[in-house]
Amino acid sequence: MQRPFEVDPAEYPFEDRWLAYRDGAIHYVDEGRGQTVLLLHGNPTWSYLYRNVIKTLRGECRLIALDYPGMGMSRAPSGYGYTPQEHSEALGELIASLGLKDIVLVVQDWGGPIGLNYAVRNRDNVRGIVLMNTWAWPAKLAAMKLFSVAMGGWPLGYWLQTRRNFFARKIVPSGIHQADKITKTLTKAYTDPYPTPASRMPTWMFPRSIRKARNWLAGIEAGLPALADLPARIVWGARDSAGFPLAEMRRWQSYLKKNETEILEDASHYVQEDRPDRVAANIRNVLEQIKIQSEVKR
Repeated sequence: MQRPFEVDPAEYPFEDRWLAYRDGAIHYVDEGRGQTVLLLHGNPTWSYLYRNVIKTLRGECRLIALDYPGMGMSRAPSGYGYTPQEHSEALGELIASLGLKDIVLVVQDWGGPIGLNYAVRNRDNVRGIVLMNTWAWPAKLAAMKLFSVAMGGWPLGYWLQTRRNFFARKIVPSGIHQADKITKTLTKAYTDPYPTPASRMPTWMFPRSIRKARNWLAGIEAGLPALADLPARIVWGARDSAGFPLAEMRRWQSYLKKNETEILEDASHYVQEDRPDRVAANIRNVLEQIKIQSEVKR
């Protein structure tokens, strides 16, 4: 298949891979060998978000980063609704089709619910977790609920997403703390996947789902205690502009009992853009912990 848009090869120097998904196709990158690390993005990003992490670690492990159907370079199948539930189903299909085992999940933003929905239902296939500025429970914060209504409910929110490409054009730059990282190349990489109003529907469905997927999110939270014994790293951007305060981080600490936490004062919501070096370092720490555990069991 051909790329639907071009991206700077110096920034994203990866081989394109495609998995047929119904009458659509899931685009993903698969770099390196060894322990499988699955990198999951949120809204309105795609596998490009992890480019610097992949370039850092591809000599140490196998890194797989997909684009959810309708996002990045993936093509959604007919009748696809762009809900997080459907994205999690697509993730499960990719894992099964590639035969991925003993996965380390790396999640941020909506990647949290999408990935942890898989994790709580397939605990035996997950070996570790690295998470950044995310959640996996029904929204309780007033700011998050208001954001959902404004961006995913009111006509103005629909217009902003579908007509103005608001998430890609405005939310992404506002969620990067270090201004020098916000280049024309970066902006183009995040706006190009959404050239038409119809193509921008996924970016509207995500904020809408904060409210509409409440029961689904509650089901994920109910399963989180099963992950308590996993090696976990929490990497939190303290400058988050998207409504993820330190209280949400502390909630993760209560669920992931074996966590080590790093708070980054120079990172905002898109930690992978501000501090890819710390994301990579924390993935490396989880890989080392898994290796130690394996050696102890022998």
